Amino acid sequence: MGFPTAPIVTIAFKDLAKSNAASRGMPLERITFTPHPLTNKTDAEMYAALEGNDPVTGKNVMKEIVDALTVPLTAEEKKTGTISPDTGPPTYSDTPKNLQRFYADNNMTDYMPIVLPTEEEVEAMLKGTSHKPDEIVGKLSPAKGAFPEWTFNVRQVAINAVMAGAQPEYLPVILAIASTGQPSLFSSTSSFARMVVVNGPIRDKIKMNYGIGAMGPFNDANATIGRAWTLLSKNLGGCGMPGQTYMGTHGTSLNYNNICYAETEDKLPEGWTPLHVQHGFKKDESVVTILSGWSLSNICYFPSGAYPELIKNWLTHFFSTGNGSATLVLDPTVANDVKAHGHATKEDFANYLMKETKTPAWMYWDSPFNRNSLDQAKAGVEPYATYLKMGPEANLPFSRYARPTRPGAPDAPRSGIEIVVMGGETNTYWLGGDFSYLTSASVDKWA
Repeated sequence: MGFPTAPIVTIAFKDLAKSNAASRGMPLERITFTPHPLTNKTDAEMYAALEGNDPVTGKNVMKEIVDALTVPLTAEEKKTGTISPDTGPPTYSDTPKNLQRFYADNNMTDYMPIVLPTEEEVEAMLKGTSHKPDEIVGKLSPAKGAFPEWTFNVRQVAINAVMAGAQPEYLPVILAIASTGQPSLFSSTSSFARMVVVNGPIRDKIKMNYGIGAMGPFNDANATIGRAWTLLSKNLGGCGMPGQTYMGTHGTSLNYNNICYAETEDKLPEGWTPLHVQHGFKKDESVVTILSGWSLSNICYFPSGAYPELIKNWLTHFFSTGNGSATLVLDPTVANDVKAHGHATKEDFANYLMKETKTPAWMYWDSPFNRNSLDQAKAGVEPYATYLKMGPEANLPFSRYARPTRPGAPDAPRSGIEIVVMGGETNTYWLGGDFSYLTSASVDKWA
């Protein structure tokens, strides 16, 4: 646009900022760095950071910003250049042990042993789809808008499916996941996890687990489909390079197979629809649904009353960095209890939870989204004044799970709660977490 800019980045993102600038043709972009973190700092602490020195260059931060905006670029700074993912040499010739080491040393695995993608293995995998090997599947990047997107084809997905140990009949599911453009290793400081829910006839065709232990290491399809997503994210999207394209401060073991399972459709209570039908697909279509969050809790508590009340109370006190979203994974025994207590559909139960779930006062007033509300409460503006009078220990009649209405829909808010039924009916347990819906994609398209 012709306007001078001066990027300001905390020191924790030094490598990320420099590699991102280089990938966009500006390897010597002027970037000012500050200490890290700057979250929840006082005004005085923030001014001290601005009046201090850049931890990379040692220059005064404010002078460096002003110079970046006003001093003409040098001839060296005007040089352009880009980076692209290293795909390695076209062929590999070594012992299997050395090849395993090669892939690991070059960040091309999840550091577990892989199936070496020989020509024979890849050709066998490609028989799992009718699509041509050079057909473009989609684009991937560690985070849309923040990184360049890299295009990839069917053959490249097949190579990663082989590496993950998948069978050829799983390839359409893996291609559908890849086609969404969603990486399993999302670049954020908060250690995102992903979830893959499979619906439709493909579940039984490839013998996915949606019963006992469906989230555990007990099924070939569940394990290798989820693992393939992580491998292709690293190798086809440039994801998963700590300090550059991955910044999760703790990381999560959930990324190993991305909580990949199928919904227990044949045990849904009467009137309840599968997840893919809720998102606009037909019941006889095979579909993958992608959700994103941070954590899941296994709720091993037997209520004295009904499960709807228990789940509502749990959501009231559930604390997460989530953005008003939640996903519940109900064993069929729990789903049938919910149905028996008056919730004829998933949508009805989700709306009940949205409307009836409250928010602890401390959480409400501490939220950055509600900080202006405290001033309004002190000025007598309702309902904030009433909230304040209820005291710091109260549960306020404010739901964190109400979402704005979709364009063109009725004015009533919609629930940010997703409900999946899955489990082996060996106990009345359920899982809850801060996962939110991202997208769904057809598996049939890639058969």
